[in-house]
Amino acid sequence: MEYARLGNTGLQVSRICLGMMSYGSPAWRDWVLDLDAARPLVRAAVDAGITFFDTADMYSLGATEEVTGTLLRESFPHRDDYVLATKVFMPMGESRNDRGLSRKHILSGIDASLRRLGTDHVDLYQIHRWDPDTPIEETMEALHDVVRAGKARYVGASSMYAWQFAKAQHTADLGGWTRFVSMQDHYNLIYREEEREMHPLCGDQGVGVIPWSPLARGMLAGTRTREQVTTTRARSDTIADSLYGDADFAVVDAVRAVADARGLPAAQVALAWMLHKPVITAPIVGATKPGHVQDAVAAVDVDLTDDELTTLEKPYIPHPVLGH
Repeated sequence: MEYARLGNTGLQVSRICLGMMSYGSPAWRDWVLDLDAARPLVRAAVDAGITFFDTADMYSLGATEEVTGTLLRESFPHRDDYVLATKVFMPMGESRNDRGLSRKHILSGIDASLRRLGTDHVDLYQIHRWDPDTPIEETMEALHDVVRAGKARYVGASSMYAWQFAKAQHTADLGGWTRFVSMQDHYNLIYREEEREMHPLCGDQGVGVIPWSPLARGMLAGTRTREQVTTTRARSDTIADSLYGDADFAVVDAVRAVADARGLPAAQVALAWMLHKPVITAPIVGATKPGHVQDAVAAVDVDLTDDELTTLEKPYIPHPVLGH
């Protein structure tokens, strides 16, 4: 495993981040693994050197944070041995104030997350989306207070337009509040629109990029073909249908061609491509089978040639802005 600083911070993270959304309660999604089924996968990730773990309050409506906290306490002797990230924004109940990025919800949300995680702080507290109904000044000051209270070491953002991210950072500067150190965005070989504005902004500002869905919800790993879907998650994943289309299989074919020529799984090639991008700190990878962890970790050591990178990128078709 390799390690890198998260953006311009001094925080060191593994080049692969294990996404914890797959663990929690099967009652939430039928492909989610419970605590006992998740344990060997997290153990394999830890044994491989992964120290960076990402979750969110809304995954399994809180159960994922509970599973995450339990497994990380089992896997590491000391709290400082791993980097824990969670997120706030999505609805957590029926109340109109139990969602969004108001001061009320952020301060309640961090306390609830810490209780479920069984820790006194998270390393990275992220806003899950942009909140059009709350002034950004209110959000940034509340996040700053979370950091000042010692409940989070850093704050990050996820899935928004570049102008919104720039506005948030400028607002933090004006108020003397804590800036975002990371951007968790939708990015992979099939969807590269973030390269137009968001990634240049992050590179210029020293913000670490930790993309979600680096394998396009399994499409780049072969769980979807033109004819069929092959996994439980893929069969029930209606969101993927809104993000990707038949034309994107040209990219999948290119990944398969490079992978076959190298004798590697397609997932390793797709992740290796992403890890070649200087702005990328660590893709967030989900794992429901041991091979998923193995492919993600092995991708760190895969060096792609310039010709292979060209082959992978050439079939790309521009997309509408998605995933916000």
